[in-house]
Amino acid sequence: MITLVTGATGLVGNNVVRRLVAQGRLVRVLARATADPRPLADLPQVERFEGDVRDAAAVRRALAGASAVVHAAASVHIGWSGLAEAQAINVEGTRNVAEAAHALGARLVHVSTIDALAVWRGGAPVNEETPLDEGIRIPYVVTKRAAEQVIRQLVSQGLWAAIVNPGFMIGPYDWKPSSGQMLLSVARGWGLWVPTGGNCFCDVRDVADGIVSALERARPGERYILGGHMLSYRQAWRIFAEVSGGTPPVFPIGPLIRYGAGYVGDITGKLTGREPIVNSAATAIASRKRSFSSAKAESELGYRVRPLRESAADAWQWFRENGYV
Repeated sequence: MITLVTGATGLVGNNVVRRLVAQGRLVRVLARATADPRPLADLPQVERFEGDVRDAAAVRRALAGASAVVHAAASVHIGWSGLAEAQAINVEGTRNVAEAAHALGARLVHVSTIDALAVWRGGAPVNEETPLDEGIRIPYVVTKRAAEQVIRQLVSQGLWAAIVNPGFMIGPYDWKPSSGQMLLSVARGWGLWVPTGGNCFCDVRDVADGIVSALERARPGERYILGGHMLSYRQAWRIFAEVSGGTPPVFPIGPLIRYGAGYVGDITGKLTGREPIVNSAATAIASRKRSFSSAKAESELGYRVRPLRESAADAWQWFRENGYV
């Protein structure tokens, strides 16, 4: 049986591909012609189809003959810009994959994000049943929520699909790099000033295991939080500094600095046409504390989370071995 993976050159997709290959499964990927060739270079047994999830015909060609698909392709930017691209990739791309899976009778695991869930406001951790709120309506959050709605609509029409919502993932094979940029920044001494919020830190390899398990064990139509350690950024960055030899955080970023940095980022984006990673949306989200429960995934998928120190150390070693340091 063949499993198709979209987003196979990204952090989570590449780890899913490697997990499937390690299990001896036949793996096919859909990747753009311009995609970084390194993530798949040492995986000659993986069948590659060139194409984009925004191209419905390319998606159907890639999925033909496959029994399952892991849809990990996404446009990720924490800011106010990029709505058109996020809509095209996160919503319409998901629609293309889901409709093809429905038509061809393939199982689908859709990779969403904890950012699509409710905002934690204290009390019990957010779980799969916590009602949604407005949150911060940036394009990424809006389109990832809309993509989940596309999945649910097709499930009601007979599609076999499950949704997984990973936390903030750290680990090897972060080629871009994506979330691992936080570890690299701390290692380079840029973490002296630390946001006052926190996040749900997990290992991308554990998330990949959860996704592969979901292909077999998930209940269709259900969502599963693949979370991890609920830590403040100060706590996480101390671990990052310890494993990398970087400078540990000292000074909290208070409201005045946060608003000022966010405002400068917004103005810079308007003047240059390219929104920087420090903007008012990113700084607002970084000031929030988070709490999520992975109990459902632990019970139904066998999901487990390793210590963050192990994840950070392995990610740091991978970055060193691959020339990022």
